[in-house]
Amino acid sequence: MTRKATRSPLAKAVQKATRSLTRKVFKAGSKAMSKAVSQAVEAVSATYRPPRGAGDWIAGQAIGPAGLRRFHLFRPPGVRNDERLPLLVMLHGCGQTAAQFAHSTRMNGIALRERFLVLYPEQDRTANPQGCWNWYDTRSRHADAEAATLLAAIDQVCLLYPVDREAVALAGISAGASMAALLAIRHPTRFRAVAMHSGVPPGSAHSAATALAAMRGRRTASAPLPQADGLPPLLVIHGRADHVVAAANGRAAAEQWAAAAGARAAAPRRMQRGARPPRTRTE
Repeated sequence: MTRKATRSPLAKAVQKATRSLTRKVFKAGSKAMSKAVSQAVEAVSATYRPPRGAGDWIAGQAIGPAGLRRFHLFRPPGVRNDERLPLLVMLHGCGQTAAQFAHSTRMNGIALRERFLVLYPEQDRTANPQGCWNWYDTRSRHADAEAATLLAAIDQVCLLYPVDREAVALAGISAGASMAALLAIRHPTRFRAVAMHSGVPPGSAHSAATALAAMRGRRTASAPLPQADGLPPLLVIHGRADHVVAAANGRAAAEQWAAAAGARAAAPRRMQRGARPPRTRTE
């Protein structure tokens, strides 16, 4: 005779509690996973979301020697086809997207106020995993190919939109600043001005290894810039506390441009206006 096994009330209670706990853990885990996925998607989407405000955020792409590159163009509202507006080309730094650079610089707001167009080219991650412009890769000619591709994007925008071709300027930060300087010396007559924020002067590196040394201020330009009256004016912005790109690069870029123009530095002067911190000025 067989006897059917019976469970004690304690065993039943433990089993019931275990099942309930398992369901709660699974449900909580699903919610946590769903929340984590949503947060990850939102973080990625935010890097490509256009800045808020009036005006148009126009997506485009251009093809050149370095392949295809995406870009965005900011156009103030009410632009007519029969007018011609200045164009500012903004080159982002490593790890940034065009939208992030527009957000952080708030350049669209200035363009809205002063009425000009802003072009934000974007580096392709297949060309550089960190999203850096390959300003240093001159030995393999990748840097020149990339500069020519950026120029193709500028030409395309000039063709499709009401751009004053005599009023195109460049600005960039970090790798974008270095690429802006390279683009300016390769095609000096195309640009009216160039601004470098935390960049490395042209000719300081020719490979990834030498780029790191140049960023730390351990390399100087291998050759001076050609003597040319057509070089666009240069604005250099660099912080002394920059631990990624040595501030010596900012001074080197200014000296490089001055030498190309045949300019000589006068004695430095210490200046202070009101309650502002003092500064040193060299003319």
